[in-house]
Amino acid sequence: MKDLFYRMKKVVLANIISLALLLGACSTKKTFEKQEDGVVVHLNDGLGAKQVRLQVISDDIIHVTATPADTFSHAQSLVVLPEVKGTSSWKLEESADALTLLTKSVHARISLKTGEVSFTDSTGQVILQEKQGGGKSFTPVTVENLKSYAISQVFESPADEAFYGLGGHQNGQMNYKGQDVELVQQNIVDVIPFLYSSKNYGLLWDNYSISKFGDPREYQPLSSLKLFTKDGKEGGLTADYYVEDKIKESKVENKIDFQYLETPQVDSFPKDVSHKGKIVWEGSFTSDAAGLHKFLIYSSGYIKIWIDGTEVLNKWRQNWNPWTNKFNVDIKSAGEKHAIKIEWTPDDSGYLAVTHLDPYAAEDQNRLSLSSEVGDEINYYFIKGKDADDVINGYRNITGKAPIAPKWAMGFWQSRERYTNQKDLIDVVKEYRKRHIPLDNIVLDWQYWEDPKWGSHEFDLKRFPDPKGMVDELHNKLHAQLMISVWPKFNKGTENYEEMRKNGFLYMHNIEKKRKDWVGIGYESTFYDPFNAEAGKLFWKQIDKNLNSIGIDAWWLDATEPDIHSNISIDERKINMSTAMGPGAKYFNAYSLMNAKGVYEGQRASSPEKRVFILTRSAFAGQQRYGATTWSGDIVSRWSDLQDQIATGINFSLSGIPYWTMDIGGFAVEKRFYNLTGETLNEWRELNTRWFQFGVFCPVFRSHGQFPLREIYNIAPEGTAEYNSLVYYDKLRYHLLPYIYSLAGHSYFNNSTIMRGLVMDFNADSKVHNIADEYMFGPDLLINPVHTFKARTRQVYLPATTGWYDLYTGKYFDGGQTIEASAPLDRIPVYVKEGSILPAGPEIQYTSEKSADPLTLYVYAGKDASFTLYEDEGINYNYEQGKYSTIPFTYNESTKTLTIGDRQGSYQGMPEKRTVKIVWVNKDHAAGVSFTAQPAQVIEYTGKTVSVVSK
Repeated sequence: MKDLFYRMKKVVLANIISLALLLGACSTKKTFEKQEDGVVVHLNDGLGAKQVRLQVISDDIIHVTATPADTFSHAQSLVVLPEVKGTSSWKLEESADALTLLTKSVHARISLKTGEVSFTDSTGQVILQEKQGGGKSFTPVTVENLKSYAISQVFESPADEAFYGLGGHQNGQMNYKGQDVELVQQNIVDVIPFLYSSKNYGLLWDNYSISKFGDPREYQPLSSLKLFTKDGKEGGLTADYYVEDKIKESKVENKIDFQYLETPQVDSFPKDVSHKGKIVWEGSFTSDAAGLHKFLIYSSGYIKIWIDGTEVLNKWRQNWNPWTNKFNVDIKSAGEKHAIKIEWTPDDSGYLAVTHLDPYAAEDQNRLSLSSEVGDEINYYFIKGKDADDVINGYRNITGKAPIAPKWAMGFWQSRERYTNQKDLIDVVKEYRKRHIPLDNIVLDWQYWEDPKWGSHEFDLKRFPDPKGMVDELHNKLHAQLMISVWPKFNKGTENYEEMRKNGFLYMHNIEKKRKDWVGIGYESTFYDPFNAEAGKLFWKQIDKNLNSIGIDAWWLDATEPDIHSNISIDERKINMSTAMGPGAKYFNAYSLMNAKGVYEGQRASSPEKRVFILTRSAFAGQQRYGATTWSGDIVSRWSDLQDQIATGINFSLSGIPYWTMDIGGFAVEKRFYNLTGETLNEWRELNTRWFQFGVFCPVFRSHGQFPLREIYNIAPEGTAEYNSLVYYDKLRYHLLPYIYSLAGHSYFNNSTIMRGLVMDFNADSKVHNIADEYMFGPDLLINPVHTFKARTRQVYLPATTGWYDLYTGKYFDGGQTIEASAPLDRIPVYVKEGSILPAGPEIQYTSEKSADPLTLYVYAGKDASFTLYEDEGINYNYEQGKYSTIPFTYNESTKTLTIGDRQGSYQGMPEKRTVKIVWVNKDHAAGVSFTAQPAQVIEYTGKTVSVVSK
């Protein structure tokens, strides 16, 4: 009996061992799958992701996807080019707990237990690693009956790391480390879910829904704090409603929420408060949670906020376009009280919401965190580079090159809201020509159509009697181009609306709601769906028929957030935008990308001889491939907004798209500027002058805004300091056109960036990481806009590792120091990097007037230097077939020799020979950039190498 027991025990034990071995073998088999271009790891520990896939795109680019489902999504990315595929050029190392994919420059390690991914260089130095355990989160959500997930991915981040990019945002933020950024398309916000790290890597977050960088929590009502009246009673703040200087009503309120059309509005206020008065909330607050408390203010009209008697916010916004501002309050211990006062002047009618967030753990705040409302899976691309240019090169390799802008687009654009008739528009161009002020493009803003035919793309012939003749006169007599405003919006009942509707190409929710817009008596309207490829083709067909056919040069694609109806909630905006591809919530941020795609592809088919140029109010990753320039939306004419544009443009450019612009002077105007006299007139002229001085050193140079009129001669009369400065900088732009147009060429052929955050060229100098109001324009010019009223100097940090020359005088400065730079009303501080070659051209009135002959080369000695001059036909795509030329310039400091190398390539109209003037600038010989600069040598260049030694 005992032997039988032992025999049975041995059999059972053997069976258990066999079963364990079998299960182990199955488990091992299912742990991962090696594929030609990467690996898929299968997880079963309940952490959320069932599978994580690493795909090797190149030696420097790894694609990571993670899903809680049994299979990965097969949907084609809207952002990444369809031809981007994985490569088999990599090796796999296996260990008991991890796999490591090895390329020549990147090692990507993935844990077999958690799916946690980390990236190191070939020496083992960590570049980026996911949070311990993987940092992945999937929360089931249902949107429009579609089951999906809210997703999140968290990475570790060392204390000395800095983050940039993510599009163009309007809170003056530069380095995003430890900050929060909401990625949601708004009138003045451009979303590009790509960031650059000072550790020289990039992350492309391939998701189209509303997303967040940083703290993923939603802001809460003000009542999430303990509130006290100004008399110290708990329960809320004291709210005093004023008409002029008299209190009409006082009450206690524990929330401030007048944010959207759907929430109670100023109509509920006592009579005349919204038109002649203000509301003041006053009292104190505290919390049981010690730490840094975040406040978010959404407002239009005038808003001022004081904390403990110190002003922390003073802003104005137009009522049809409110915006958010942030500030923090540190509550050092539980129960600590802080006084608060909020003063809001609605300015006729307005919107206001004050919300709050409790402290977020500092450890989490300083990590790199990305989250999205809707996603089938976590999907990101890791891009390693030697520097920022290399990282952006990788981004464009997978999302598309930026076609070269037409040469005329690199000149000066004049615009305003708006030229109401044909004569006004033509007369403006004639006035510029009469005054010999350079100009290339005139812009026709909205409402050129007959009311209410929005979406017809037809001119109102009463005001524009001969559209074709107008375009021909601009082209043939005035040598100017015309850009026109084209909205993706259609008023109900128009012919184009009906054509779109019958094909099912319109978003119909707004029509079903019978909402009327704000124009005239108000009309029911909606937008078309560019996510439907056939709708995009029809949209272009309608534009082509009425506008492209008469020779209009460029397209101002306005309201591409899309702004289906202003001041409705985000949730309502998502419902309005139910796309052919899926719910609006899932595709919310990508409307502009798809709209630009249809117009770009349409024009290239209809008019293949003409470069597409698009100006659009929104942006998304990959949009650069569609010939699109983004402007920063309907910003306001205030000094604080001028300052914010600097960081906005820098971070936009660090997001991988090279063409950016803004409304020089700001778009929306306070009432105090309507009647300009005295000090208000002086401020208006100075504000526009300072903004213009900054704008000349932006990728696209464009003036635009509401009344007062924005033409140079309307801003200030001839002979004034402001007028003279505006004309000077306009001419300077044209003088530097050989340099600027070369930057455009480099942005295509080399995937380079025109407007460059200091981190791009001086990353090793940690002092530049947080500088938000200086940048490089191309590789050689350091730009320092003046953004304070009546300032006549400004602090300028000159980055280390190189010296600097004053652009206007040639005076030399050592790098690595902060100087008090002179900034008279007519100049902003601009410096040229030691070891630079600036090519410049003759004085011209428009870009196609003549070639850059004579060509002036300003050579800034002290270090070796190089620059490549790029030239082509300027208006077509022949450069894609190799019809362009490059001329390399090099300077050798040890031999003091400038070499102009052999010209490579050719194009129609290329000058076979030209005069070259050489201006030497060094520590002992100062010389400024100007048309009258005296060259030390003058040579004839015929396309063959010639060397010149400095005298």
